[in-house]
Amino acid sequence: MTVILLRNGNVYSPADPFATALVVEDGTVAWIGAEGAAEAHVSSADEVVDLDGALVTPAFVDSHVHATATGLALTGLDLRSSGADGGPLADGAEGAAGADGLDRIAEFAARLGDGDVLLGQGWDEPSFRGGIPDTAALDRAVGGRQAYLSRIDVHSALASSALRAAVPGLAGLDGYDPAGPLTGAAHHAVRAAAHAALTPARRTEAQRAARERAAALGIGTLVECAGPEIAGADDLALLLKLAAEEAGPEVVAYWGEAVDSADAARELAARHGAHGLGGDLFADGSIGSHTACLHAAYADRPGVVGLAHLGAERIAAHLAACTEAGVQAGFHAIGDAAVDAVVAGARAAAERYGAGAVRALRHRVEHAELIGADAVAAFAELGLVASVQPGFDAAWGGTEGMYVRRLGAERAARMNPFATLNRAGVPLAFGSDSPVTPLDPWGTVRAAAFHRTPGERISVRAAFNAHTRGGHRALGRDDEGVLVPGAPATYAVWRTGELTVQAPDSRLSAWSTDPSSGTPGLPDLTPGEPLPVCVRTVVRGVVVYTAD
Repeated sequence: MTVILLRNGNVYSPADPFATALVVEDGTVAWIGAEGAAEAHVSSADEVVDLDGALVTPAFVDSHVHATATGLALTGLDLRSSGADGGPLADGAEGAAGADGLDRIAEFAARLGDGDVLLGQGWDEPSFRGGIPDTAALDRAVGGRQAYLSRIDVHSALASSALRAAVPGLAGLDGYDPAGPLTGAAHHAVRAAAHAALTPARRTEAQRAARERAAALGIGTLVECAGPEIAGADDLALLLKLAAEEAGPEVVAYWGEAVDSADAARELAARHGAHGLGGDLFADGSIGSHTACLHAAYADRPGVVGLAHLGAERIAAHLAACTEAGVQAGFHAIGDAAVDAVVAGARAAAERYGAGAVRALRHRVEHAELIGADAVAAFAELGLVASVQPGFDAAWGGTEGMYVRRLGAERAARMNPFATLNRAGVPLAFGSDSPVTPLDPWGTVRAAAFHRTPGERISVRAAFNAHTRGGHRALGRDDEGVLVPGAPATYAVWRTGELTVQAPDSRLSAWSTDPSSGTPGLPDLTPGEPLPVCVRTVVRGVVVYTAD
């Protein structure tokens, strides 16, 4: 048995709000307490770690990621005009900030070998000074090679003529545009063709880079949202193999493919090693690409209401099959029409199998950005998990952001309603949808606590819980994501400033910082303040990252 004592720090734990030390035995938290009592554990410890005032918290759970695409963005061409919060891009990314996107594409293409497919991601309208390039302009930039460049939301893409020519029947697919970005089925087809050029070694390299980056940010669990229209079965198999063989953040996978029977649900989940059948099982697209399915038309495209990738009947059939099989289901649903279709399917499953059976499985809705009051109530009633990304609001919210341009001011102000969902008792799990927004857990907590719509802000504590314990609960792991005796020792150690309690209501903040309240403090996440720096990440007792 290996015993490790960490002392002389601050331990974020509901078991003891004033704890400064903890003991880990064989990957499990064995004791938490004050510094005075820590001395009694020194003689039995195999290792004593002096925290020197550092903060220890549960490691983060990123509840929605795409590991291969994240790694490709970290090591390749990232066309984002800025980070999700307007700040710098991830370390190592070839970003477009300060340079025209076409120039960056041409420079990157010039460094590739003959026959290499150019893969890039992250562009939006500000990435290109002269507007989104047409296919001819892209061809000139890439020198005639195959090129796939996904928009930041990964629901549309630019594709060169050479790549288009490699996809038979492309012009007949929904979402085809001869000169502009491809959406829908046409986008899925060119993405599959581009990713087919990735060797297993290149995929593994990208996945390893993503896991290493996550570990360095205090992330202990990555929830991979895979599927046949994302990166395919071979990609997921490589990722799960890597996670099993190499130390790093855990990987829990969802497979986004619809089924219509309980037997099919069980077989499909088992075949892919999937925790459930959901994640990016697309009910619709995205706001930025005008493909999220809305009840009313886009403000900047009258008559366009987006795309319904799955009809109401298929959604209901999938939820019924998964509920009967005891398999967690889920959908990617962003627009209010898509969210309502998922709610209707969940209600149908509840009528058939009982509301208790639906609640027990904690079916997920990824993103749930535009959601009406009736749907919020249904989420709470049926135990639907809202797997959401606060970085979206940081990137596209506010009075002048992309949401306003696409939806108008009234609907934009209702996007990503974290406080509304939290008040209703809807389970929240936070993630990044990386590479759509970067892996950035403390930035994600900050984005929720300082939502661009003030009425939708939640406390730092509530946001932190949604990014730790909430992520585990969404996976059905109720005993994880919190540092208490008996829990897995999955934690991160942080260098940070003074600890405090931040909440939208200043009266609550004042009470919570009173020692008599017994509320443990967290870092000050006021915009402009430096974020905590991770110095160690531990997963089930195994150190997966230490700072130099």
